[in-house]
Amino acid sequence: MLRALYDWTMRMAAHRRAMGWLFAVAFVESSVFPIPPDVMIVPMVLAKKARALRVALVCTLGSVLGALLGYAIGALLFEAVGRPLIAFYGYTEPFAQFTARYNQWGAWIVAFAALTPFPFKVITIASGATGLDLAVFVLSATLARGLRFTLEAALLWRFGPSIRGFIEGHLKFVTTAFFCLLIGGFVMIKYLL
Repeated sequence: MLRALYDWTMRMAAHRRAMGWLFAVAFVESSVFPIPPDVMIVPMVLAKKARALRVALVCTLGSVLGALLGYAIGALLFEAVGRPLIAFYGYTEPFAQFTARYNQWGAWIVAFAALTPFPFKVITIASGATGLDLAVFVLSATLARGLRFTLEAALLWRFGPSIRGFIEGHLKFVTTAFFCLLIGGFVMIKYLL
């Protein structure tokens, strides 16, 4: 079954509408969706190496636009729901201190989350909730997401055939490692936030 899913993913990555799906996945992953767009980048670049840079650009654009949605969710829903709850429980001052620290280091926090497997949506929503400067947020997200996806696509472009052979030869191991990293990211969120 795993082999059939892998083969199907490789066929879909070569599909004429794959770029649209990649954009959509990157967009929703930055605000609400739990699966990162990397699961599409890898087979798309492996299926057609010549479009590696285009894949990275489409993914970056979708991710940054989705990050703006996450920012809006944090800003708009926090004001309507979060702030009154914080005031009700008497945490207005501690939250103000948290906001000041977050905004002081916001560009680095956004960059860290954008470059790592840490779920980016948590940071996009927190950035809106704390009122991180929008220009700083967009610049940091664009640079870091662009670097991450371009580097990933470039490595796949350069080492694609050997990586594809490794993946196909060790499919169970690669799948297990991917899900361990994904679950590890969620565990990291639970204990760091």
